[in-house]
Amino acid sequence: DIELMPQTRDEHRPDPYRFRSGLMPDDELSQLRRRHKAGRGLEKFHRKQNELIVSLLKSMDEHTEEARADEEASRFAIRIAVWASLIANFSLCVLQLYAAISSLSLSLIATGIDAVFDFGSNMFLYFMHKQAMRMDVNKWPVGGARLETIGNIIYGALMTSVNLVVIVEAIQILMSQKTDNSFYLASILVVSAALGAKFILFFYCFGLRSKSSQVQVLWEDHRNDLFINSFGILMSAGGSKWKWWLDPVGGLIIAAGVIAAWVHTMYEQFGLLAGKSAPQEFIQLVIYKAMTFSEDIEKIDTVRAYHSGPNYFVEVDIVMDAATPLWKAHDISQQLQDKLERLPNVERAFVHVDHETDHTPVSVSTATSARTARSDPGTFRSIERLCNHTKVSGISFSCSCIVDTLTNRDPYPIPFLMTRE
Repeated sequence: DIELMPQTRDEHRPDPYRFRSGLMPDDELSQLRRRHKAGRGLEKFHRKQNELIVSLLKSMDEHTEEARADEEASRFAIRIAVWASLIANFSLCVLQLYAAISSLSLSLIATGIDAVFDFGSNMFLYFMHKQAMRMDVNKWPVGGARLETIGNIIYGALMTSVNLVVIVEAIQILMSQKTDNSFYLASILVVSAALGAKFILFFYCFGLRSKSSQVQVLWEDHRNDLFINSFGILMSAGGSKWKWWLDPVGGLIIAAGVIAAWVHTMYEQFGLLAGKSAPQEFIQLVIYKAMTFSEDIEKIDTVRAYHSGPNYFVEVDIVMDAATPLWKAHDISQQLQDKLERLPNVERAFVHVDHETDHTPVSVSTATSARTARSDPGTFRSIERLCNHTKVSGISFSCSCIVDTLTNRDPYPIPFLMTRE
């Protein structure tokens, strides 16, 4: 079993396709950057290739252990980020509501609404997370991972609706030209304090955003609030000291920006529910690990990885000799499935074993979609260019392709990797 061979250092890791020879040393990367006019782009490409090769050569156990150790090391810092954001959002919610009500500035009202919903979103998403953990697997066999995604969509729709009210109010004020031009120093100071708190939380969450999807959301929230609060202060003060219409225009712009941000978030969340394809780098990792898992695996027929909520479902069709004993085929496929399910962000993996590749390894509906796409010459040519030859660091694999209807808008090639040489 190639995947389970003892591993100590990188140079001793199994490398049946000699990918390690494609690694480019740092000194060559530096020379490449200085030598060519487009050297910066070439250096970035080769560094990404180096990272891909190193990732492929790690065992699945190493990927799992690294993710677990990274999560363990950053758990306390992540907890601080979450609770600090929750406490800050509650405090700022109260303060900014006071600022909005006391001043009746439309710009500050927009920032106050955002502050209220920031705290509300924290509580709502925390509740959805707890509910997802408690879901009865007999009623919900796939678990509750998608519940958080559904919660994000519901919350985004609510945020959009509330900010539409602010936009309507801003338009009415602009049309009537009736507004209070008074300057409320206390309200401005309160929102300025909120801006300072968000600035601190923004920098604290910046270094942790790649460690946790929850912190990533909080970091984006703090980043957006920096713009919203600073712009709200500017437009509210400008409306009272310079031009009256700056305040309603500021409220309109802030509300429109919040709506745009949440529409983008809902679009992404819908993609996760609809089965958007996993990143190409992850699919490459799954393909390579399936190819090198066991010498008894002769071919890889199909590999798919797609979202089912925030995590991935992985489907792998492997080909083994027709004379392979049933117990052996079962054990190898089960071990591969267990390994794949331990990879970070994998919710479920399915490994199918066959002895031939003549059949179409997709459902009838997907196969029909593939034939429809191939009937379009333009579509087929674009797919053919993608699938004509797959290369990783100079190592080539012949492949054919189908169209996966569960991936992104553009056709995505699913390689049928041929027998290893």
